[in-house]
Amino acid sequence: MQAAACSLPPSYQDATTTQRHWQASYGSTPNEINPDAYRSVVDMMDQAMKRFADRPAMRCAGQTLSYADLDRLSRDFAAYLQSKLGVKKGDRVAVMTPNLLAFPIAFLGIIRAGAAQANVNPLYTPRELEHQLNDAGVETLVVFSGVTATVAEVVARTRLKTILTVGLGDGSGVALPSPPVDGRLTGAVAFTDALAEGAGLPFTPVDVDGDDLLFLQYTGGTTGLSKGAALSHRNLVANTEQFKAFMPSVLRPGEEVVVTAIPLYHIFALMVNFISYFSVGADNWLVPNPRDFDSFLDTLKKARPSIFIGVNTLYAGLVAHPRGKEVDWSNLRLAAGGGAAVIGAVSDKWRALTGTFIREGYGLSETSPILTFNPAAVNEFTGTTGLPMPSTDIKLLDDNGCEVGIGEAGEICARGPQVMSGYWQQPEANAAAFTADGYFRTGDIGIFDARGFLKIVDRKKDMVIVSGFNVYPNEIEAVATGCPGVAECACVGVPDEKTGEAVKLFVVRAANAALGETELLAHCREQLTAYKVPRIVRFVEALPKSTVGKILRRELRDVA
Repeated sequence: MQAAACSLPPSYQDATTTQRHWQASYGSTPNEINPDAYRSVVDMMDQAMKRFADRPAMRCAGQTLSYADLDRLSRDFAAYLQSKLGVKKGDRVAVMTPNLLAFPIAFLGIIRAGAAQANVNPLYTPRELEHQLNDAGVETLVVFSGVTATVAEVVARTRLKTILTVGLGDGSGVALPSPPVDGRLTGAVAFTDALAEGAGLPFTPVDVDGDDLLFLQYTGGTTGLSKGAALSHRNLVANTEQFKAFMPSVLRPGEEVVVTAIPLYHIFALMVNFISYFSVGADNWLVPNPRDFDSFLDTLKKARPSIFIGVNTLYAGLVAHPRGKEVDWSNLRLAAGGGAAVIGAVSDKWRALTGTFIREGYGLSETSPILTFNPAAVNEFTGTTGLPMPSTDIKLLDDNGCEVGIGEAGEICARGPQVMSGYWQQPEANAAAFTADGYFRTGDIGIFDARGFLKIVDRKKDMVIVSGFNVYPNEIEAVATGCPGVAECACVGVPDEKTGEAVKLFVVRAANAALGETELLAHCREQLTAYKVPRIVRFVEALPKSTVGKILRRELRDVA
């Protein structure tokens, strides 16, 4: 049986999402950007290294590299890859390090050699690492010495030919005490030795254009094995240009100071903190371990950032820390949040601490990542992810593939120059990931308001159905977090004989709080319809999180 034809919902009146009704809220923002403003990310970064040669580019562990230093060192690494290892255009080189100076050197060297970078989480298990290296066809790996034991476990089952090990101070000229390299990796080469050898080797610039592969950015693998989103140079040039068009006042050439605490192997930090801000000559302070809050706060005090990008859990930790008030926040012009929903109560506390609210955006690895963002004209927390970026089309589809009306929930489907061409060598997954007319299915559920602001109500898979009613965990969590005594929380659906599913809430109490279940449920009942109120409350010491700070609801479902 054929599905019924989709008719235009009456709630649309004269505006539809496919007509970009959000552009009426753009103000002076252009409707379109040029995705070919630069021939490639190589071209964009090369221009920045020349223009801002004398300015500090990256700082870490008390060491600083200028744009000229990165130009020289990345050239040396590119020469080593080409001349010593035979790396060719299109080859994939994996990088598995925290936020260290070696990361930008390696990345710039890899792309100057014409290769693509496969970003690897340093905390991967051997199983996860083996899959990713083999899936990407990686023969060269740049890895932090502290996680080489994981590599040693799997190296014999991969195509790896060269392992380059990174210490904490590598690239700075200063040897800092670092974890030893696992003794099983007998043929590993020190990154500093590769740079030194590369300085004496020839380098031949490679012709790279917008269609060439830049990143294999692996998804979290919420079901089954993770997939590599194939991102091109044009994808990242486009997303950088979109961000600049939306937020010109916080991308002042040669003036911005960025503190990067979220990991560079994550697409959010990689595109915004690194590529976008590098292209305008920012001074970037890298934080290898934001869980060390005292060291992290010391960095914030020294840097006095104008730009800070984080996830909700990172902001929540900073506002709760007694030393947060020691930081001079007077230079802060942009605090941006993504990766997971930003809670309004956290933004309120952040504004009380810094004078700046958290400006939320939305995107995915598959979209380079930004699809929507709260534009410069917004001056307070909106509880939405903002407007679609220039040159971006978004439509919301129901389960029958029909476009829903304004104010109605549907799956967010996106098309634009920042959207990937597809998953790496996954034709079946690609067939399922895109609509017939070329929109990428995000798997997220959203609602547009009349002005074009997009609110994420949840992932399809996270939705709880109670007696036939849809319950979206983000809403429950936002309400519960507003209860005094709640540090953070997460909810999932659990089987229930009467209602099909019931809401179970996991709660971490704030320090020294004596919050009880009765008090918390009374708070929820004041703000939620009865079927949305959690049926079960469980107090826990901590919530499971990814390395980027996302709360892992799937682990909570396993526990529940």
